[in-house]
Amino acid sequence: MITERWLEEHKPHWDRLEELTRRVQAKGLRSLNYRELSELGLLYHQVAADLAYLREDWAAERQAAYLNQLLGRAHSCLYTVRRSRPREILNFYRYTFPQVFRTTLGYTATAFAVFAAAALIGIVVTVQDPGFVRYLLPPHVVSAIEHQKMWTGSLLTMKPLASSAVMTNNLTVTFAAFAYGIVFGLGTFYLLALNGLLFGTVAAACGRAGLSQALWSFVLPHGVLELTAVFIAGGGGLMLGHALIAPGEWSRRDALVANGRRAVQLILGCIPMLVVAGVIEGFVSPLAWAPRWKFLFASLAAILGAGYLLGQPSSRPEASGQERGNQRRARSLISRY
Repeated sequence: MITERWLEEHKPHWDRLEELTRRVQAKGLRSLNYRELSELGLLYHQVAADLAYLREDWAAERQAAYLNQLLGRAHSCLYTVRRSRPREILNFYRYTFPQVFRTTLGYTATAFAVFAAAALIGIVVTVQDPGFVRYLLPPHVVSAIEHQKMWTGSLLTMKPLASSAVMTNNLTVTFAAFAYGIVFGLGTFYLLALNGLLFGTVAAACGRAGLSQALWSFVLPHGVLELTAVFIAGGGGLMLGHALIAPGEWSRRDALVANGRRAVQLILGCIPMLVVAGVIEGFVSPLAWAPRWKFLFASLAAILGAGYLLGQPSSRPEASGQERGNQRRARSLISRY
């Protein structure tokens, strides 16, 4: 049975949770300092335990109803994701994504190395055995190469549809390269290796047929962005796999949460790159421009992309140390509960 003494001992906890919840609802989690954020999490658990105890006594129905409502509001404070404002989205792509890319560059480089090694294997095998292309490439592509023709001419006759299909395919491949990392990175490794093998096989087959210039003038205008996005997403997938295989001093769960957060930022940053690459592949790459103009276009795209990802952006207004601590603590609370 619930006693008055028990209520007197526990009510200060309820009042304190009420106070913190009201403040968060009015001003957001950033209004709490590090100690208060920790206190909010502890009080949430404490009051949840009190509610479970009160429900065992029918005479405490009123107090139980109050705690149920209070916990509902506190739960919303911890779980509700605040809608991103346009300025925050702009800051993400202007500052956060390039910074995360630079700090995780090793994973992206590893993804590129896997792709490049597989492409080299495809080139060597195809040069030694020209019939190897029939095991990997669709029949219409093999037939076009044998007749010394490119198979990309159909894109010119249906540009909007082709661009949409290309974007969908690029997004699918890129997201798959990221998501397959959850299988200890093996899925990401396989997808990168398979696409590299296909790329190398096509390059070698076109080289034998005298189509190298036609191939590279088609691939490079959009490929500098498309392949970069695939490597970045592949690096994100390898980050997930690394967290599962070698979490270090952390538990696998904590390592996966930490690496997963940065990996998600990488995949989100790739989306605009893939959209632009899809538009270029559908509208620009198939055009009958002189190869030198396409190579110039690709060079400009590469320079702009490298400047964006590797160049140091102008100084961003930094949040105070206390605010950054609040944000990290808030993310920790949300992932914990």
